[in-house]
Amino acid sequence: MIAEHDDEFVAHRALLFSIAYEILGSVADAEDAVSECWIRWHDVDHENVDNPRAYLARIVTRQALNAARSAGRRREEYVGPWLPEPLEARGADAGLDHVLTGEAVTTAMLLVLESLTPTERAVFVLREVFDFDYSEIAAAVDKTEPAVRQVAHRARNHVRARRSAAVAEPTQAQSVAERFMASAMTGDVQGLMDVLSPGVVFIGDGGGVVSAARRPIEGVDHVARIVTGLLAKVAQLGELEMRATVVNAMPAIIVSIDSVVDTVTCIQVSGEHVTAVYSIRNPEKLTRFRV
Repeated sequence: MIAEHDDEFVAHRALLFSIAYEILGSVADAEDAVSECWIRWHDVDHENVDNPRAYLARIVTRQALNAARSAGRRREEYVGPWLPEPLEARGADAGLDHVLTGEAVTTAMLLVLESLTPTERAVFVLREVFDFDYSEIAAAVDKTEPAVRQVAHRARNHVRARRSAAVAEPTQAQSVAERFMASAMTGDVQGLMDVLSPGVVFIGDGGGVVSAARRPIEGVDHVARIVTGLLAKVAQLGELEMRATVVNAMPAIIVSIDSVVDTVTCIQVSGEHVTAVYSIRNPEKLTRFRV
């Protein structure tokens, strides 16, 4: 019987990780929430569980909400801009199992979700991303169903007001990103300026551990120069390697120095231009990446 319940957990593990990651924006914290969910699942009276998927989602949501409240306090002391821990596309060697694709997992959307309260974020994720019933969500966040409907409405309006322009389709995004990468690697400032949107923003996350811009940088000229300047600076530290990949459903560049990952840069594309550049350098957020 225990094996059967273990199988139920394993069958839903990808979903549970994805729920926790969407609520927390942290791979490490999401994995902790899933691990705690596993422990609590073993203590459940399974004979009274009619819907394992909803029940497991309830457990992991509550664990994620507890972690989110603690993380909120830590982020008040965070040095410089905070960016979500990057999540590389699932693959044979990605080391993670998740179900997130498309806009839901982009860095831009995760930053929008950061502006919600933990409960609003959980309700939005469960309803809009994973399509749980309001009754199931109510059980997960310990509220009445009418209250959950109100929270969901408020969260949707909040996200809609702050959502940026639609992200380009993968093929188009990759083509634009390749132009960005080619210009960045060769130090071609004008080439970068040509591929950047007029309202482009650069956000760097060093976490106070390594150097990074302490505030968002806006404008074509400023962003082009900081991108080429940072690459030139990093190249002085050792043997520079770069590889293209997909991180948080966006084209990305992984930069390593002497075979150690130094920076993961996600490139947000809308239409024919790059609209945002997210540069994660905080070493604590890069431990799962390989050259």
